[in-house]
Amino acid sequence: MSALRSLPPPTSDEARRQAALDAYAVVDSVPEQPYDDIVRLAVTLCDVPAAAISLIDHDRQWFKAQIGLDVRETARSEAICDRAIRQPDRMLVVEDLHEHPELPQPAMRVDGDALRFYAGVPLLSPDGQPLGVVCVLDNKPRTLTEAQREGLEVLARQTQHLLELRRYAMEQRRLLTEREAFAQRLEDARADLQRRHDLLEHRATHDALTGLLNRSALAQLRDNAEAMRSLQQAPYTLMLLDVDHFKDVNDRHGHLLGDRALRAVADAVNASIREGDIAVRYGGEEFLILLPDTRLAQAVQVAERIRQRIAVAPLPFTLTVSMGLAAGEPTRDWSEQVFDRADQALYRAKATGRNRVVVDDTPLHG
Repeated sequence: MSALRSLPPPTSDEARRQAALDAYAVVDSVPEQPYDDIVRLAVTLCDVPAAAISLIDHDRQWFKAQIGLDVRETARSEAICDRAIRQPDRMLVVEDLHEHPELPQPAMRVDGDALRFYAGVPLLSPDGQPLGVVCVLDNKPRTLTEAQREGLEVLARQTQHLLELRRYAMEQRRLLTEREAFAQRLEDARADLQRRHDLLEHRATHDALTGLLNRSALAQLRDNAEAMRSLQQAPYTLMLLDVDHFKDVNDRHGHLLGDRALRAVADAVNASIREGDIAVRYGGEEFLILLPDTRLAQAVQVAERIRQRIAVAPLPFTLTVSMGLAAGEPTRDWSEQVFDRADQALYRAKATGRNRVVVDDTPLHG
Protein backbone atom coordinates (compact mmCIF):
# COMPACT_ATOMS: atom_id res chain seq x y z
CA MET A 1 0.00 0.00 0.00
CA SER A 2 1.12 3.51 -0.71
CA ALA A 3 1.39 6.07 2.05
CA LEU A 4 -0.04 8.64 -0.35
CA ARG A 5 -3.42 9.94 0.54
CA SER A 6 -3.70 13.67 0.86
CA LEU A 7 -0.36 15.46 0.89
CA PRO A 8 -0.50 18.90 2.52
CA PRO A 9 0.74 21.96 0.65
CA PRO A 10 4.30 23.22 1.23
CA THR A 11 4.98 24.45 4.75
CA SER A 12 3.83 27.99 5.37
CA ASP A 13 6.96 28.75 7.36
CA GLU A 14 9.49 28.03 4.64
CA ALA A 15 11.88 30.67 5.98
CA ARG A 16 12.20 28.85 9.32
CA ARG A 17 12.67 25.52 7.57
CA GLN A 18 15.39 26.94 5.31
CA ALA A 19 17.11 28.62 8.26
CA ALA A 20 17.16 25.29 10.09
CA LEU A 21 18.83 23.63 7.10
CA ASP A 22 21.31 26.48 6.67
CA ALA A 23 22.39 26.08 10.30
CA TYR A 24 24.09 22.79 9.39
CA ALA A 25 26.12 24.32 6.50
CA VAL A 26 25.88 20.92 4.85
CA VAL A 27 24.49 21.76 1.40
CA ASP A 28 27.24 21.70 -1.25
CA SER A 29 29.69 20.13 1.22
CA VAL A 30 32.13 17.47 0.06
CA PRO A 31 31.25 13.77 0.25
CA GLU A 32 31.75 12.19 3.68
CA GLN A 33 32.09 8.53 4.50
CA PRO A 34 29.48 8.36 7.31
CA TYR A 35 26.74 9.67 4.99
CA ASP A 36 27.89 7.41 2.16
CA ASP A 37 27.66 4.47 4.57
CA ILE A 38 24.02 5.35 5.34
CA VAL A 39 22.95 5.07 1.69
CA ARG A 40 24.93 1.85 1.25
CA LEU A 41 23.08 0.36 4.20
CA ALA A 42 19.75 1.60 2.79
CA VAL A 43 20.41 -0.11 -0.56
CA THR A 44 21.34 -3.36 1.17
CA LEU A 45 18.48 -3.24 3.66
CA CYS A 46 15.73 -2.54 1.15
CA ASP A 47 17.25 -4.52 -1.74
CA VAL A 48 17.00 -1.60 -4.17
CA PRO A 49 19.46 -0.26 -6.75
CA ALA A 50 19.39 3.35 -5.53
CA ALA A 51 19.29 5.38 -2.34
CA ALA A 52 20.02 8.97 -1.36
CA ILE A 53 20.19 11.51 1.43
CA SER A 54 18.26 14.37 -0.14
CA LEU A 55 18.19 17.91 1.30
CA ILE A 56 15.62 20.44 0.13
CA ASP A 57 17.46 23.73 -0.39
CA HIS A 58 15.50 26.76 -1.66
CA ASP A 59 14.43 25.75 -5.18
CA ARG A 60 16.43 22.54 -5.55
CA GLN A 61 17.00 19.16 -3.97
CA TRP A 62 20.65 18.33 -3.35
CA PHE A 63 22.03 14.90 -2.53
CA LYS A 64 24.52 14.72 0.33
CA ALA A 65 25.07 11.07 -0.53
CA GLN A 66 23.69 8.83 -3.29
CA ILE A 67 23.97 5.46 -4.98
CA GLY A 68 22.46 4.48 -8.32
CA LEU A 69 21.35 7.97 -9.44
CA ASP A 70 22.73 9.85 -12.42
CA VAL A 71 22.54 13.39 -10.93
CA ARG A 72 23.78 15.23 -7.84
CA GLU A 73 20.83 17.62 -7.65
CA THR A 74 17.48 18.35 -9.32
CA ALA A 75 14.95 21.14 -9.42
CA ARG A 76 12.75 21.13 -6.34
CA SER A 77 9.66 21.15 -8.54
CA GLU A 78 10.43 17.59 -9.74
CA ALA A 79 11.50 16.24 -6.34
CA ILE A 80 9.25 13.69 -4.69
CA CYS A 81 11.33 14.38 -1.57
CA ASP A 82 9.77 17.85 -1.50
CA ARG A 83 6.38 16.16 -1.16
CA ALA A 84 7.74 13.86 1.55
CA ILE A 85 8.75 16.74 3.85
CA ARG A 86 5.17 18.04 3.79
CA GLN A 87 4.22 15.16 6.08
CA PRO A 88 7.30 15.17 8.32
CA ASP A 89 5.83 12.81 10.90
CA ARG A 90 5.64 9.78 8.60
CA MET A 91 7.31 7.88 5.83
CA LEU A 92 6.19 8.54 2.26
CA VAL A 93 6.00 5.38 0.13
CA VAL A 94 5.10 5.40 -3.56
CA GLU A 95 4.99 1.78 -4.70
CA ASP A 96 4.39 2.66 -8.37
CA LEU A 97 4.85 6.22 -9.55
CA HIS A 98 2.85 5.47 -12.72
CA GLU A 99 -0.25 5.19 -10.56
CA HIS A 100 0.19 8.73 -9.17
CA PRO A 101 0.12 11.28 -11.99
CA GLU A 102 -0.41 14.04 -9.39
CA LEU A 103 3.21 13.56 -8.24
CA PRO A 104 6.27 14.92 -10.05
CA GLN A 105 7.72 12.60 -12.66
CA PRO A 106 11.48 13.06 -12.10
CA ALA A 107 13.75 13.15 -15.13
CA MET A 108 16.57 11.41 -13.25
CA ARG A 109 17.24 7.76 -13.98
CA VAL A 110 17.77 4.74 -11.74
CA ASP A 111 20.25 2.42 -13.40
CA GLY A 112 19.30 4.06 -16.70
CA ASP A 113 15.53 3.60 -16.37
CA ALA A 114 12.74 5.90 -15.19
CA LEU A 115 11.86 6.04 -11.53
CA ARG A 116 8.94 3.81 -10.48
CA PHE A 117 9.34 3.17 -6.71
CA TYR A 118 10.08 5.66 -3.93
CA ALA A 119 10.19 5.47 -0.14
CA GLY A 120 11.47 8.33 1.99
CA VAL A 121 11.72 9.15 5.71
CA PRO A 122 11.90 12.87 6.52
CA LEU A 123 14.94 14.25 8.33
CA LEU A 124 13.98 16.67 11.09
CA SER A 125 15.85 19.30 13.08
CA PRO A 126 15.47 19.12 16.90
CA ASP A 127 12.61 21.63 16.72
CA GLY A 128 10.79 19.61 14.09
CA GLN A 129 11.74 21.51 10.91
CA PRO A 130 11.94 19.14 7.89
CA LEU A 131 15.36 19.30 6.23
CA GLY A 132 15.22 16.55 3.65
CA VAL A 133 14.78 12.80 3.31
CA VAL A 134 16.60 9.48 3.49
CA CYS A 135 15.08 7.64 0.54
CA VAL A 136 15.37 4.45 -1.46
CA LEU A 137 14.41 4.20 -5.14
CA ASP A 138 13.88 1.61 -7.84
CA ASN A 139 13.08 1.50 -11.54
CA LYS A 140 10.29 -1.01 -10.97
CA PRO A 141 7.35 -1.17 -8.56
CA ARG A 142 7.93 -2.83 -5.20
CA THR A 143 6.64 -3.10 -1.63
CA LEU A 144 8.74 -2.72 1.54
CA THR A 145 8.44 -5.18 4.36
CA GLU A 146 7.77 -3.92 7.86
CA ALA A 147 11.37 -4.70 8.82
CA GLN A 148 12.62 -2.68 5.86
CA ARG A 149 10.43 0.28 6.84
CA GLU A 150 11.70 0.16 10.40
CA GLY A 151 15.27 -0.14 9.18
CA LEU A 152 14.85 2.90 6.92
CA GLU A 153 13.50 4.90 9.86
CA VAL A 154 16.55 3.88 11.92
CA LEU A 155 18.85 5.09 9.13
CA ALA A 156 16.99 8.41 9.05
CA ARG A 157 17.49 8.82 12.80
CA GLN A 158 21.19 8.04 12.42
CA THR A 159 21.42 10.65 9.65
CA GLN A 160 19.82 13.18 11.97
CA HIS A 161 22.44 12.31 14.61
CA LEU A 162 25.20 12.86 12.04
CA LEU A 163 23.77 16.24 11.16
CA GLU A 164 23.52 17.22 14.83
CA LEU A 165 27.12 16.12 15.42
CA ARG A 166 28.11 18.28 12.47
CA ARG A 167 26.32 21.29 13.89
CA TYR A 168 27.78 20.65 17.36
CA ALA A 169 31.30 20.46 15.92
CA MET A 170 30.70 23.69 14.00
CA GLU A 171 29.45 25.38 17.17
CA GLN A 172 32.48 24.19 19.12
CA ARG A 173 34.78 25.52 16.39
CA ARG A 174 32.90 28.81 16.46
CA LEU A 175 33.19 29.06 20.25
CA LEU A 176 36.87 28.17 20.07
CA THR A 177 37.42 30.80 17.40
CA GLU A 178 35.58 33.37 19.51
CA ARG A 179 37.63 32.43 22.58
CA GLU A 180 40.83 32.67 20.60
CA ALA A 181 39.74 36.02 19.17
CA PHE A 182 38.83 37.26 22.67
CA ALA A 183 42.17 36.07 24.02
CA GLN A 184 43.92 37.81 21.15
CA ARG A 185 42.00 41.02 21.87
CA LEU A 186 43.05 40.78 25.52
CA GLU A 187 46.65 40.20 24.50
CA ASP A 188 46.49 43.11 22.04
CA ALA A 189 45.02 45.32 24.77
CA ARG A 190 47.71 44.21 27.21
CA ALA A 191 50.42 44.86 24.62
CA ASP A 192 48.90 48.26 23.85
CA LEU A 193 48.86 49.16 27.56
CA GLN A 194 52.45 48.00 27.83
CA ARG A 195 53.41 50.12 24.82
CA ARG A 196 51.64 53.12 26.34
CA HIS A 197 53.34 52.49 29.68
CA ASP A 198 56.74 52.13 28.01
CA LEU A 199 56.12 55.29 25.98
CA LEU A 200 55.11 57.26 29.07
CA GLU A 201 58.10 55.91 30.97
CA HIS A 202 60.40 56.74 28.06
CA ARG A 203 58.99 60.26 27.85
CA ALA A 204 59.43 60.69 31.60
CA THR A 205 63.08 59.61 31.53
CA HIS A 206 64.31 60.74 28.12
CA ASP A 207 64.93 64.12 26.56
CA ALA A 208 62.41 64.67 23.75
CA LEU A 209 64.88 66.48 21.48
CA THR A 210 67.98 64.28 21.68
CA GLY A 211 66.58 60.96 22.89
CA LEU A 212 69.19 60.83 25.66
CA LEU A 213 68.32 60.31 29.30
CA ASN A 214 67.18 63.42 31.17
CA ARG A 215 67.93 64.68 34.66
CA SER A 216 64.90 62.89 36.04
CA ALA A 217 66.37 59.57 34.89
CA LEU A 218 69.71 60.54 36.42
CA ALA A 219 68.01 61.27 39.72
CA GLN A 220 66.31 57.87 39.59
CA LEU A 221 69.68 56.26 38.98
CA ARG A 222 71.22 58.05 41.95
CA ASP A 223 68.32 56.90 44.15
CA ASN A 224 68.65 53.27 42.98
CA ALA A 225 70.98 51.62 45.51
CA GLU A 226 71.37 48.45 43.45
CA ALA A 227 72.31 50.39 40.31
CA MET A 228 74.77 52.52 42.25
CA ARG A 229 76.44 49.45 43.73
CA SER A 230 76.79 48.00 40.24
CA LEU A 231 78.34 51.24 38.92
CA GLN A 232 80.79 51.47 41.79
CA GLN A 233 82.20 47.96 41.63
CA ALA A 234 85.07 49.12 39.42
CA PRO A 235 86.82 52.40 38.49
CA TYR A 236 84.66 54.67 36.35
CA THR A 237 84.89 58.01 34.57
CA LEU A 238 82.46 60.91 34.54
CA MET A 239 82.41 63.29 31.58
CA LEU A 240 80.78 66.70 31.37
CA LEU A 241 80.30 68.17 27.88
CA ASP A 242 79.31 71.72 27.01
CA VAL A 243 78.56 73.03 23.50
CA ASP A 244 80.85 75.99 22.78
CA HIS A 245 79.13 79.36 22.23
CA PHE A 246 75.72 77.73 21.90
CA LYS A 247 73.91 81.00 22.49
CA ASP A 248 75.64 82.41 19.40
CA VAL A 249 74.45 79.38 17.42
CA ASN A 250 70.84 80.14 18.30
CA ASP A 251 71.26 83.89 17.75
CA ARG A 252 72.97 83.54 14.36
CA HIS A 253 71.29 80.48 12.90
CA GLY A 254 67.97 80.21 14.72
CA HIS A 255 66.56 77.71 17.15
CA LEU A 256 65.74 75.09 14.52
CA LEU A 257 69.40 74.78 13.59
CA GLY A 258 70.24 75.02 17.27
CA ASP A 259 68.09 71.96 17.88
CA ARG A 260 69.82 70.23 14.98
CA ALA A 261 73.16 70.98 16.59
CA LEU A 262 72.06 69.41 19.88
CA ARG A 263 70.85 66.31 18.06
CA ALA A 264 74.23 66.12 16.28
CA VAL A 265 75.96 66.17 19.67
CA ALA A 266 73.67 63.38 20.93
CA ASP A 267 74.34 61.33 17.77
CA ALA A 268 78.10 61.71 18.25
CA VAL A 269 77.82 60.63 21.88
CA ASN A 270 75.68 57.60 21.07
CA ALA A 271 78.04 56.56 18.27
CA SER A 272 81.05 56.71 20.60
CA ILE A 273 79.92 55.03 23.82
CA ARG A 274 79.20 51.40 24.68
CA GLU A 275 75.99 49.67 25.62
CA GLY A 276 75.74 50.10 29.38
CA ASP A 277 77.33 53.55 29.36
CA ILE A 278 75.02 56.36 30.47
CA ALA A 279 74.47 59.56 28.48
CA VAL A 280 72.29 62.37 29.87
CA ARG A 281 71.23 65.74 28.53
CA TYR A 282 71.96 67.53 31.76
CA GLY A 283 70.93 71.05 30.80
CA GLY A 284 70.28 73.16 27.72
CA GLU A 285 73.61 72.52 25.99
CA GLU A 286 75.22 70.46 28.75
CA PHE A 287 75.64 66.70 28.66
CA LEU A 288 76.78 64.18 31.27
CA ILE A 289 78.34 60.86 30.27
CA LEU A 290 79.11 58.12 32.77
CA LEU A 291 81.46 55.31 31.70
CA PRO A 292 81.37 52.41 34.17
CA ASP A 293 84.44 50.20 34.52
CA THR A 294 86.51 52.73 32.58
CA ARG A 295 89.77 54.41 33.58
CA LEU A 296 90.75 57.94 32.56
CA ALA A 297 93.12 56.98 29.74
CA GLN A 298 90.43 54.94 28.02
CA ALA A 299 87.79 57.61 28.68
CA VAL A 300 89.97 60.31 27.08
CA GLN A 301 89.93 58.29 23.84
CA VAL A 302 86.13 58.12 23.98
CA ALA A 303 85.91 61.87 24.65
CA GLU A 304 88.19 62.65 21.71
CA ARG A 305 86.05 60.49 19.41
CA ILE A 306 82.98 62.43 20.51
CA ARG A 307 84.69 65.79 20.00
CA GLN A 308 85.99 64.86 16.55
CA ARG A 309 82.65 63.48 15.39
CA ILE A 310 80.94 66.72 16.45
CA ALA A 311 83.54 68.78 14.57
CA VAL A 312 82.59 67.05 11.29
CA ALA A 313 78.85 66.90 11.92
CA PRO A 314 76.74 67.69 8.80
CA LEU A 315 75.79 71.21 9.87
CA PRO A 316 75.94 74.52 7.93
CA PHE A 317 78.42 75.84 10.52
CA THR A 318 81.29 74.48 12.61
CA LEU A 319 80.29 73.14 16.00
CA THR A 320 82.75 72.47 18.82
CA VAL A 321 82.46 71.24 22.39
CA SER A 322 84.50 71.40 25.57
CA MET A 323 84.75 68.39 27.86
CA GLY A 324 85.88 67.79 31.42
CA LEU A 325 86.69 64.31 32.76
CA ALA A 326 87.13 63.01 36.28
CA ALA A 327 87.88 59.54 37.59
CA GLY A 328 85.94 57.74 40.30
CA GLU A 329 87.08 54.80 42.36
CA PRO A 330 84.97 51.98 43.83
CA THR A 331 83.12 52.80 47.07
CA ARG A 332 83.37 56.55 46.43
CA ASP A 333 80.33 58.80 45.84
CA TRP A 334 80.46 59.88 42.16
CA SER A 335 77.38 62.09 42.43
CA GLU A 336 79.12 64.79 44.47
CA GLN A 337 82.90 64.68 44.62
CA VAL A 338 83.54 63.25 41.16
CA PHE A 339 80.96 65.54 39.56
CA ASP A 340 82.61 68.60 41.11
CA ARG A 341 86.03 67.57 39.79
CA ALA A 342 84.66 66.93 36.29
CA ASP A 343 82.96 70.33 36.43
CA GLN A 344 86.26 72.00 37.36
CA ALA A 345 87.95 70.23 34.45
CA LEU A 346 85.22 71.47 32.11
CA TYR A 347 85.73 75.02 33.41
CA ARG A 348 89.44 74.79 32.60
CA ALA A 349 88.66 73.46 29.12
CA LYS A 350 86.50 76.51 28.38
CA ALA A 351 88.95 78.90 30.04
CA THR A 352 91.88 77.64 27.98
CA GLY A 353 90.32 78.08 24.56
CA ARG A 354 87.41 75.61 24.30
CA ASN A 355 87.13 72.78 21.75
CA ARG A 356 89.22 70.47 23.90
CA VAL A 357 89.18 67.67 26.45
CA VAL A 358 90.60 68.38 29.91
CA VAL A 359 91.23 65.71 32.52
CA ASP A 360 90.97 66.37 36.23
CA ASP A 361 94.22 65.64 37.99
CA THR A 362 93.11 66.16 41.58
CA PRO A 363 94.68 63.51 43.83
CA LEU A 364 92.14 61.12 45.32
CA HIS A 365 91.99 61.03 49.10
CA GLY A 366 90.50 58.24 51.18
